[in-house]
Amino acid sequence: MQADTHALTQIPGSINDTQALLSDGGYVADRSLATVLFLALRMRRPIFLEGEAGVGKTEIAKVLAERLDRPLIRLQCYEGLDVSTALYEWNHAAQMIEIRLREASGDTERNAMRSDIFSERFLIRRPVLQALEGAPGRAPVLLIDELDRADEAFEAFLLEVLSDFQVTIPELGTIRATEVPIVIVTTNRTREIHDALKRRCLYHWLDYPDAARELEIVRRKVPTAPADLSAELVAFVQRLRGEDLFKAPGVAETLDWATALTELDAVALDPELVTDTLGVLLKYQDDIARIGRGEADELLRSIRREHALA
Repeated sequence: MQADTHALTQIPGSINDTQALLSDGGYVADRSLATVLFLALRMRRPIFLEGEAGVGKTEIAKVLAERLDRPLIRLQCYEGLDVSTALYEWNHAAQMIEIRLREASGDTERNAMRSDIFSERFLIRRPVLQALEGAPGRAPVLLIDELDRADEAFEAFLLEVLSDFQVTIPELGTIRATEVPIVIVTTNRTREIHDALKRRCLYHWLDYPDAARELEIVRRKVPTAPADLSAELVAFVQRLRGEDLFKAPGVAETLDWATALTELDAVALDPELVTDTLGVLLKYQDDIARIGRGEADELLRSIRREHALA
């Protein structure tokens, strides 16, 4: 009980406190995101963050770990990810050495040998098991990143973890978390995640920020960028997301572009500069070809007309 009380003292006491905590970590969050994060922390429920790539899902876990002074344990998902990579595996090389040493010494009692070589000293803990065995008072932040890249079979494994915060290792039995870790699951929605897993989480769709919030993000993350340039490039990116692109630029690309333009000592956008640096914003050749110099010129004129009217 003491460990639980100690842990709760580190958790924000309100939605405003949660928003302030993120802001202190350099993350500009709207109230809806702060609300679901606050509830997830207080209710000790995993949070399921869905949205396009580059909108800041992974960054939330990093900021929470930093501001709450918790270890960050990241499980990067990919096709073919299995339990041995995510949970645990046995150190087979060390087990074989132990068997050979026992045989050489004449200690070959089968049951005793089996009990010893499948003990915890030969267990290699992977991210999920590390998160469940977190230290009292400092349960880690477990980031299960891009779950949509993993196979459906891996989702089934996660059901026990996210519902009961426990896992079963046949040779050792059931291992339960002494303190529930903060779990953040992200997906870029390249495929649908099963409802059974979503029901175990609090859900939030993380969308692209509006212009005001994106401008605040740029000002915080790239403070050396000229103010007028920051406003203009954010307006351009906002307009670009309305175009028929294969992959619209995320916030990460906006920040990269702001940094690149600052390195080029730019103080304002022009069609040639935009065309020359489109590879920072767009990652597909068809999109770059779609936004040629002519289209970039038209977008810039449109932005400046609106700015003049305002």
